[in-house]
Amino acid sequence: MSQQKQRAFLKWAGGKYTLSDTISKMLPKGSRLIEPFAGAASVYLNTNYSQYLLNDINRDLINLYKVLQNDSAKFIEDARALFTPEQNDADQYYLNRKTFNETDDPYLRSLLFLYMNRHGYNGLCRYNSKGGYNVPFGKYKRPYFPEDELKAFTEKAKVTEFVCESYRDTFARANDGDVIYCDPPYVPLSKTASFTSYAGNGFGLDEQADLANAAEEITQQKRVTVLISNHDTIWTRKIYEHADKIKAIKVARTISQKGSKRNKVGELLALYKPKV
Repeated sequence: MSQQKQRAFLKWAGGKYTLSDTISKMLPKGSRLIEPFAGAASVYLNTNYSQYLLNDINRDLINLYKVLQNDSAKFIEDARALFTPEQNDADQYYLNRKTFNETDDPYLRSLLFLYMNRHGYNGLCRYNSKGGYNVPFGKYKRPYFPEDELKAFTEKAKVTEFVCESYRDTFARANDGDVIYCDPPYVPLSKTASFTSYAGNGFGLDEQADLANAAEEITQQKRVTVLISNHDTIWTRKIYEHADKIKAIKVARTISQKGSKRNKVGELLALYKPKV
């Protein structure tokens, strides 16, 4: 009997919910799954390893995950109070966003991060050059409070370590028998579509190539398997040319608000197997 798929509690540009079946089939068994680019963690939620290590460069995201891990019952109750008709108002949204940008309190930031993710425009996560969250109000009729999804995540968090560091530092934590799944900010399909700096850190072509190098290096040094997903472009075909297996797939875009504009785009899954 196949397990029911689990949705992430966050909306996320480039989320892997629809691709999680394809990805999990390509991932081998292992002692631990490591994700250097966790995002909303759809692959994490739909795989079955005994241990996990999740990293993301977005400090607010990892802070939220840690808060849930430590005190989910209180968090869920407090978050529910932000999902009322009174809170689903442009003025209130911008007031809450201002509070978020001015506070250093990790718990308050975690609550408001979830609130803005569900009430902000199109589930985007974006910061300005000074580190201020700047996603506009989303104008949804009734934003969904993801209580069941929060509880499912919390259950999984019991066997998970969360860190906020560079992907290279996360790679360095891998041991023999670990499996690494990388979902980096994608290579743009066109020069006008380069939405790659969601955490205020650009992930350019140099970083894309370095990630492929990191995959090659670790599979030569340790018994570790690496799977990387990205857009199917001439550039990605070139940087993943040393992968042991390349799988090309067509995926519907999920970031556009209008369903009719969600064209299918080509994606690649590049698998690097251990050489030792």
